[in-house]
Formats: sequence, C-alpha cells, structure tokens
Amino acid sequence: MRSQFPKGKSGNERGRPKGSTNYLTVLRRVFGQKVTVVEDGKRRKITKLEAAATQLLNKAAQGDTRAAQAVFKLIALLGLENEEPKQELIFVIEE
Repeated sequence: MRSQFPKGKSGNERGRPKGSTNYLTVLRRVFGQKVTVVEDGKRRKITKLEAAATQLLNKAAQGDTRAAQAVFKLIALLGLENEEPKQELIFVIEE
C-alpha cells in the first residue's frame, strides 16, 4: 500500500508555530480587556464584552431595529428564549 507521505513522516514538517493563537483565544482576550465607563458621574471598569452588550441593548431599547434583531438572534443563539422571567417588566414609552 502506497501513500503520499512515507511512514513516520508528517505532511506538515514545520507545523503550527509555537505561541501562535487561534481566533477564539484572541477574542476571549479582547473581550476580557477592561475599559473605563462613566455612569451617573461615577467611573468604573467593565469588560469590553459587557460594554458592547450594554451598548447593543441600549440601542435596541431606543428603537434601533438592527440592534433589536441582533439582540433577538443573540437570545436565540444562547438559548435564553425559553427562560421564565424572574420579575414582571413594565415598559413605559415616553414621547
């Protein structure tokens, strides 16, 4: 039986360089980085992931339909749509 590579010989001799990271590792590192935000005149540090999620939800709450669609996709992706709400939500629309 013949094959492309001789027995004990790899097709990728050099292989993946040591220390190289994949996209998921890079994303996790970036999402975990801290940023400073000001809320009610007070500064505090939150992760970039928390900041991005907060901005997305705020835009959706202000009526941005694209942001709302992204929130609904995220809810479905995370499987949160079947959870029962912990408390009743009351929405007040001010004009």
